[in-house]
Amino acid sequence: MTAKKILTQGIVQGVGFRPYVYRLATSLNLKGYVRNLGNVVEIILEGDDIDLFIKRLTDELPPIARIDSLEVIDIDKKNYSDFKIIESSDSYSGVSVIPPDIAICDSCLAEIRNPSDRRYKYPFNACTDCGPRFTVIDSVPYDRDKTSMDEFPLCDDCLVEYRNPLDRRYHGEAICCSDCGPQMAIYKKDSQIECDNPIKLGADKLKEGKILAIKGIGGTHLVVDAYNDKAIKELRSRLNRPNQAFAVMSSDLDAVKGYAKLSSREIETITSNKRPIVILKKNDGYVFPESLSPGLHNIGVMLPYSPMHYLLFDEGEIDTYVMTSANIPGEPMMIDNKEIIGGISDYSLVHNRKILNRCDDSVIRFRNDELSFIRRSRGYTPEPYTINYDVNELNVLSLGPELDVTFCLATGASAYPSQHIGNTNKVKTLDFLKSSIKHMKRITKICDIDAVACDLHPQFFTTKLAYEFGVDVIPVQHHHAHAVALANDHKVDEMIVIAADGTGYGDDHTSWGGEILYTDIKSYERMGHLERQKMPGGDLATKYPVRMLLSILKDEEMIKNYINHFKYGEIEIKNIFKQLDSGINVGVTTSTGRILDSVSAALEICNERTYEGEASMKLESAAYYSTNELELPLIIEDNVLNTTEILREVVNLYSKGYKKADIASAAQKTIAQGLSELAIASAEKKGLEDIGATGGVFYNEAITDTVKNCIESRGYNFLQHKNTCCGDGSVSLGQAIVAKMRVSN
Repeated sequence: MTAKKILTQGIVQGVGFRPYVYRLATSLNLKGYVRNLGNVVEIILEGDDIDLFIKRLTDELPPIARIDSLEVIDIDKKNYSDFKIIESSDSYSGVSVIPPDIAICDSCLAEIRNPSDRRYKYPFNACTDCGPRFTVIDSVPYDRDKTSMDEFPLCDDCLVEYRNPLDRRYHGEAICCSDCGPQMAIYKKDSQIECDNPIKLGADKLKEGKILAIKGIGGTHLVVDAYNDKAIKELRSRLNRPNQAFAVMSSDLDAVKGYAKLSSREIETITSNKRPIVILKKNDGYVFPESLSPGLHNIGVMLPYSPMHYLLFDEGEIDTYVMTSANIPGEPMMIDNKEIIGGISDYSLVHNRKILNRCDDSVIRFRNDELSFIRRSRGYTPEPYTINYDVNELNVLSLGPELDVTFCLATGASAYPSQHIGNTNKVKTLDFLKSSIKHMKRITKICDIDAVACDLHPQFFTTKLAYEFGVDVIPVQHHHAHAVALANDHKVDEMIVIAADGTGYGDDHTSWGGEILYTDIKSYERMGHLERQKMPGGDLATKYPVRMLLSILKDEEMIKNYINHFKYGEIEIKNIFKQLDSGINVGVTTSTGRILDSVSAALEICNERTYEGEASMKLESAAYYSTNELELPLIIEDNVLNTTEILREVVNLYSKGYKKADIASAAQKTIAQGLSELAIASAEKKGLEDIGATGGVFYNEAITDTVKNCIESRGYNFLQHKNTCCGDGSVSLGQAIVAKMRVSN
């Protein structure tokens, strides 16, 4: 008989791992114990079948668990009499982490729908296979007293389940029932309504066309009937969100199939236990009001992921609700009951369990059947990335850019991404960033920071925050960080990358966003870019893209066709030309986003941006319905793509009566082909085979497809993001990797 110690790291806490180990060990008649050691699970074994245990340990894991490393050490026998789960200790620090919040499992769902079950209609049902994790934990090791469930002592019945190794609730830290767990309440404004079934009353109010705030697992949603045009418009008015599409939640997959197209991969993702929002194309059965997703050919859809959601559908008559985050645009989601009840909704459905770490819904889009994260948050955070390069052991904090911010904590070859943080030029969001950093440090046990990475832009609040930590600060150029996150996805050491987005501070102090870069991970070289264009009024040219169009056309006669889109008409047009001549408050940009916005303005698709990416998104939707191919000029000189001639021809074709959809499609295709040609020339120069695509422009399916076809038809490897965001959500990962490559021990 032998004795061994096994140390496992990975997703091994809060996933039923210890009870799984218990059942496996006892089935093989092994003695010893299992316990949490901070971020590591320790297993002590004595017996004859330890090798078989080790083989089965990795082959038969619980659904959420993942083992990233397994260390086996020979030890002296102590002749244990049985096998036990013993009390946790925090004496060892490793790279394991708390798993993300997981959608309700089939067993728990069946219970809340079973009238004879003691958890019938209980909205907080959970077990070791499902339920909240990241949003309820305060620190490690993951035990109930270190979560917000500590305020709800287990009743006798739940305690029996918790202590029974054969029960799926054995050491399930989030388990509870209606006798001992959190409770729901419903308010009309600030007055609580006494009722036996708050969820049923909430469903009734939604049927009446009311706006309902629902506090969930990681935050709060504002909810209305997705079929009710009046309710949707009222919600828009109260949120001051006139045009941005609302995401919806449908009762089941059949309901979604009634209004959206679904591929097999999209079905797999939307029904997974991570339950992200998936951006789907509308089908011919789409009957929702135009106010739901105005001007777009697609819509964000998710399925229920908490018991509360399922009960809302069970108690009501509506199969699809608007589910949008309850927050002022740019600020964090509401999680405090007083704030929720005092918000803009008619009614508020809240509960008394604290949300310790807010976490927005994740958002995914498939481009030509390839998954792309728009927002990697609930269901995925804080699963770590592996850094696929030879890096040091130093602890690096990276803070991301300014909008769509996430941060990253990196130690050794592991990088822990945060949930979606948001727009850090808002005070509340910056405070959320700071508190989330403290929380992530606690649950990862990365206490001391050796260096902080940030954006190159000196005025970003995240850049200024970087200098408050009192350690080395490593500024990383925005598009270089994009490129490295992509390279890490594919484990490549050097590549050519097309970085196309709205803006990123360049090392020449201008606004980049249509770049061809070479990177060897540690450094980069700018190989080509879009034509430099002037931005009259700086950010005003982003909000009103017709100003950008004027600057590009440089033609008073051509711009007169758009006089109605200038607030002050001809006077404003003349003043802008004067501004361009003087150079006062005029930026310079190579941004692909600004060019796409200008095309959108030229085709009178979108003349004022009311949300991030609006003009470009509506342009893509217009182009989606194209039926004819048009040719636009593609001119490249000195590694620069001429965008002026593209815009002039767009305006020319539009004035001649060509269809918006066909011109929009041609413009997107020409820009994509131009960027591809620049990238291929750079790859030839560097002798490389890998060409990647990153930046928010590559959420556009048509542009991505064109670039992919161009590059692959010429014999190069086309690389796109797999487990990271092509938008700004993964900039922090790229920053962390670059910083760890640059900073020395």
